[in-house]
Amino acid sequence: MIKSKFVKDSSITMTELVLPHHTNQLGKLLGGQLMHWIDICAALASAKHTQHVCVTASVDSIDFIHSINLGDAVTLTASVNRVFKTSMDVGVKVYAESFREGKRTHTNTAFLTFVSVDSKGKPVKAAEIIPESDEEKRRYEEALQRRENRLKNRTKA
Repeated sequence: MIKSKFVKDSSITMTELVLPHHTNQLGKLLGGQLMHWIDICAALASAKHTQHVCVTASVDSIDFIHSINLGDAVTLTASVNRVFKTSMDVGVKVYAESFREGKRTHTNTAFLTFVSVDSKGKPVKAAEIIPESDEEKRRYEEALQRRENRLKNRTKA
């Protein structure tokens, strides 16, 4: 029997420093680099929840709200929003912090779907998630809508 878990039990926080090789010619973090960090953070949250390797099934959205500068510390926080059977909706929030300016800015939000797999790469059932706070409950409901939209769009292709 797979035991249910709370959203807070899947939470992961990562911090990265934006170095010159992470930036474009304007000294801004490359979008692809940020997407890589988002994918890793979301994979860690889903693996923490399931205690299995989890693979990216889809990226529903990545919203680029503000640019991130060379020298900023980038903090990514991910948690599982909802579990279906073997797949999970994972949300990632990204913040950039300039220590020189003493300023922290919410720069990005992303939603991804991960699938829990066994050692042979076969999908494995994941434990249910229990949302507690109002925000967790809202994200839990929104995850179902994202899934329904994703499945509807898949049948059109």
